Amino acid sequence: MSSFTYQFDTPTYKGTSTVPTGLFINGKFVEPVKKGTIEVLNPAEAVNGKVITSVAAGTAADIDIAARAAKKAFKERWGLKVPGAQRGRILNKLADLLQANADEFSALEALDVGKTFNAARNGDIPGSIAVLRYYAGWADKIQGKTIETNEKKLAYTRHEPIGVVGAIIPWNYPLTMLSWKIGPALAAGNVVILKPSELTPLTALRLCPLFVEAGFPDGVINIVNGYGSTAGQALSEHMTVDKIAFTGSTLTGRKIMEAASKTNLKKVTLELGGKSPSVIFDDVDLEQTVKWVSHGIFMNHGQACTAGSRIFVQAGIYDKFLKAFTEHALSLKVGDPFARDTYQGPQVSQTQFERIMGYIKSGKEDGATVHIGGERHGNEGYFIQPTIFTECKPNMKIVQEEIFGPVAAVVKFTTEEEAIEQANDTLYGLACSVFTRDIDRAIRVAHSIEAGTAWINCHNSTELSVPFGGFKQSGIGRELGEYALEHYTNVKAVHVNIGHRL
Repeated sequence: MSSFTYQFDTPTYKGTSTVPTGLFINGKFVEPVKKGTIEVLNPAEAVNGKVITSVAAGTAADIDIAARAAKKAFKERWGLKVPGAQRGRILNKLADLLQANADEFSALEALDVGKTFNAARNGDIPGSIAVLRYYAGWADKIQGKTIETNEKKLAYTRHEPIGVVGAIIPWNYPLTMLSWKIGPALAAGNVVILKPSELTPLTALRLCPLFVEAGFPDGVINIVNGYGSTAGQALSEHMTVDKIAFTGSTLTGRKIMEAASKTNLKKVTLELGGKSPSVIFDDVDLEQTVKWVSHGIFMNHGQACTAGSRIFVQAGIYDKFLKAFTEHALSLKVGDPFARDTYQGPQVSQTQFERIMGYIKSGKEDGATVHIGGERHGNEGYFIQPTIFTECKPNMKIVQEEIFGPVAAVVKFTTEEEAIEQANDTLYGLACSVFTRDIDRAIRVAHSIEAGTAWINCHNSTELSVPFGGFKQSGIGRELGEYALEHYTNVKAVHVNIGHRL
């Protein structure tokens, strides 16, 4: 099977990585049925991205082959055939192998995503390892209940694996999202067909040999590269797939729900878009607030579903906050993802670059003021200056729609009630943050904002044991923590007659 080798010679990583480029089905790499390929680009180089390699492009025919292999593995080599303690040991072995190759995986994430090597090495990769270990620990602790009914009956529940799980992950956190999907799915005894983003497939493909080395039986994990409109659609529609776990846009989430409803009514969990508000009151610790709010919007180049892109600042501190926030944003180094001091690398693709620049243009046309930024950074790659808009109105697209880039809309407010009303004026409900020294107000406002995650005096600070998911059009279901396991099991009620006679 074909592969490609990349030689890294950078300030932060020097080494060689060899990545298989086929489809990983039933424990081995294979060519796609239709022989198609997808170009993978380096978003930091050349005007329109530099081609790194080409990978196999799967289609409906390949999804069908993977589904049959996964179903066979579920019935014969995984699921309840393998005790939870053994599943946990294999997941922990995978975590060990990922740990041993952490630098290489960090470099691959920086290469095709454009995120900084330091962000991947200190955040994405350790976080993915921790998630695998967390669910390895849960694998033998998924339990039902004995329920009291009457003296002539024993009633209890079993939490059984669903079966074949189709996972579709995005390009902004490839390995992180892979771990969020396969961790609970495999711990609960399911088998997986995962489609990585066509833009960023490298770490998923590089992980496949580690699946084998860790001891996963053939067919338990299958990685099928492909486009959303072909492989993703086929996965959503396939009658053998029992559940879809998707992270991505709200628009695509709707299509997945529609496909599930029109086929076998497969279970669906969706982690979708956001337009998260950060609410800043007069009494904040200004220095810490500026750092957290900057992290909230500019982390991962603004390419995060929880990005705090709507920043509501109380009038009494507005001028001081804007001055300090501006100075901090201007201090952020934009450039080579492998440089030691880079904070923000390029956006992931030409499409994403043009989308963000289109929103910046819309903000200008709608009457908002570009306080800083608003332009391309440099002449090569998909780099955009950190951008802050002021004089923003509630009906502007930059206030209402998810931009998914380093663009913040700053809005002044006066009263707590006004802040809550504006924070809730959105179709989304993924996350929010509240900054104040008044703990009563902090909790009151956090409880009042319609969002699945509320941070107080911080932003973009998730914990793997705490559930994550959205309200409104930001999704269905929860990831992380014990809550995620509920979405990967079926509950069976068993009634045992121990004396009732007809």
